[in-house]
Amino acid sequence: MSWQFDNHTVLVKMHSKKQAPVNYYVGIDVGSASVRAALVDEFGTVVAHADQPIQIWEPQADHYEQSSADIWAACCSVTKKVVCGVDARQIRGLGFDATCSLVVVDKQFQPLAVNCEGQNHRNVIMWMDHRAVSQVDRINQTQHRVLSYVGGTMSVEMQPPKLLWIKENLQESCWEKAGYFFDLPDFLSWKATGVTARSLCTLVCKWTYTSDGGWDDSFWQMIGLEDLVKDKYEKIGNHVLSPGEAVGKGLTAEAARDLGLPEGTAVAASLIDAHAGGLGVIGADVKGHNLPCENQPITSRVAMICGTSSCHMGVSETPIFVPGVWGPYFSAMVPGFWLNEGGQSATGKLIEHVVRGHVAFPELQAKAKASSQSIYTYLNSHLDLIKKSLPVGFLTVDLHVWPDFHGNRSPLTDLTLKGMVVGLTLSRGLDELALIYLATIQAIAASLLSCPKKWSLFWWVLLFLELVLLGILHLYRRPWRKWEKLGESCSQTMGIKDFMTRNMKYF
Repeated sequence: MSWQFDNHTVLVKMHSKKQAPVNYYVGIDVGSASVRAALVDEFGTVVAHADQPIQIWEPQADHYEQSSADIWAACCSVTKKVVCGVDARQIRGLGFDATCSLVVVDKQFQPLAVNCEGQNHRNVIMWMDHRAVSQVDRINQTQHRVLSYVGGTMSVEMQPPKLLWIKENLQESCWEKAGYFFDLPDFLSWKATGVTARSLCTLVCKWTYTSDGGWDDSFWQMIGLEDLVKDKYEKIGNHVLSPGEAVGKGLTAEAARDLGLPEGTAVAASLIDAHAGGLGVIGADVKGHNLPCENQPITSRVAMICGTSSCHMGVSETPIFVPGVWGPYFSAMVPGFWLNEGGQSATGKLIEHVVRGHVAFPELQAKAKASSQSIYTYLNSHLDLIKKSLPVGFLTVDLHVWPDFHGNRSPLTDLTLKGMVVGLTLSRGLDELALIYLATIQAIAASLLSCPKKWSLFWWVLLFLELVLLGILHLYRRPWRKWEKLGESCSQTMGIKDFMTRNMKYF
């Protein structure tokens, strides 16, 4: 095994045991904050891996933007690294997955600004952008039939409200000049092949397309985006491919040069990043690992995909409609199966926000660096030091976090919800940072239960998780009751009392 380091990339190479020439495949994964690439041989061995950060702009609250050029450059950089030293003729294909962010380009495929500043290189509205609050409210008020396939309430993180925001706020500078609106995974497939086909995964999950009925004209007309109907959906996709299906004739000459691969290398229709992870978990071969799901149908599995946000995904043979849970989506992830998904809008992002925003973060950073550990490994070790004889979970008996700092994705589907911390003191040291880090982890873990409880098909799969977390939930309920009683006698706590009373039913 060999390691290579530079300012932005870590490359790991592991040589396959088989010495004879083998075929290789490249997977490119675009997350919220970085791009990763892996070279995998035909036996499933990860031969090389590389990653590189990408830029995020936050020009104002709840506005998150990226650059499609920056993302593509990172894709090219990591791909060249993982294929270095490999006979390019043995690379049989590549595929992309990416966040469900919205990419806007003009009729010549040049980037268009999605901001009032006119910064054209910032042409991506990120999935976690919540600028279209007014627009999504109006869409949900229509109660159109397509909403039944997104849990009854469309999320601000989906594409229709973002498109409507662009039309209403950037009419001349962006909407009228736009040639194409891509989901980021589909943009990458186009960039690689020159083909504007869209993936069934992205269109079904984020754009209201259905695999059997296609686009519903009445929906787009009802919400004020009839422009898209008039051009027969050319701007958002009228050529749809199943995930994994070959796109066009493979890599164009230009893309091949950018990526360091042969022209014509096969490119697969893309997936949303969480769905690529979900496919890997749902479809994994688990034989010989002593797991409960061995010899069980794939409908008995639930995938939990964790990153900046988190997703809980499961498939079924028949459609299941659950209020507050996205789907059912037919063949959007596993061919021939219906997909349901729930999740939390901010998990990894919330942990990062809490830790990096604490006054003791510089001290943590310095000590972690001195001990050659990540900040999170150091925090975990620090919690072991301060817990003494207590189980580590009891360190936060008086400190509790309500984790909806970026609204609630499911099952409450309420983007107006805010986060809260109960039990703060005047202490500002590393111990306190470790404790609020732990309380945040506990809050995220406890909130995992709220979605599967409503998702009855998969509830039994997570019963064991509830037993493990029952003690944590009990600790949460106690302070909520204390605050509720305190609110009866002290007007200063009425804001907290109202907040708790409003949300007690979800615990």
